[in-house]
Amino acid sequence: MVPVSIHEAVLGFALVAGLLTIVPGLDTALVLRSTVTRSRAHGFAALLGIQAGTLVWGAAAAGGAAALLAASQTAYRVLTLAGAAYLVWLGASMLWASFRRPRDAGAEPDVPLPAGGRWRDFGMGLSTNLMNPKVGVFYVAAIPQFVPDGVNPLLMGVLLALVHCVLGSAWLSMVVLGAGHLGPRLRRSNAVRWVDRVTGGFLVVFGARLAATARA
Repeated sequence: MVPVSIHEAVLGFALVAGLLTIVPGLDTALVLRSTVTRSRAHGFAALLGIQAGTLVWGAAAAGGAAALLAASQTAYRVLTLAGAAYLVWLGASMLWASFRRPRDAGAEPDVPLPAGGRWRDFGMGLSTNLMNPKVGVFYVAAIPQFVPDGVNPLLMGVLLALVHCVLGSAWLSMVVLGAGHLGPRLRRSNAVRWVDRVTGGFLVVFGARLAATARA
């Protein structure tokens, strides 16, 4: 049922998006990994990349581009396979790097950190969001249900995407701040390697499942 006012639309969408936001998933894994293995600044960089991708998907869904993706099985399958390949490659790279790092010798010096600056974390968050077609499909399914009669769909879609970004940023900021307390201690142990192994394994499994849905 289409809401009768913008106020109702925003509140209704915020409820749906809020429930999805707090469910642990790919975004949480990436932000945790950037924070624990590098710093809070890198975690926030990944967060900003994720939210930038959310805005792009929201505008695309409101403008009809994501609807075209949902309507075309071929386009959806191609993007899904490309996204799956990227996620598997990213996860495998983390796994490979974690096993290649030399083991501590002596009095447990700081473990070498993953290479790359904050822009790398931003790009990782942005690219993983954009390469996940399920995000676009969610917006295609959800946004039309929250556009009141007589309201510009594009503007409303961007507004709802901004609402999603605010909720996601608030939740992931708490994740970054919480993980930031543990980061310095974990970086002085083998935990950094295990964070990369867990995150990398999660990405590989997620990418494999995404590829399986494309072939189904």
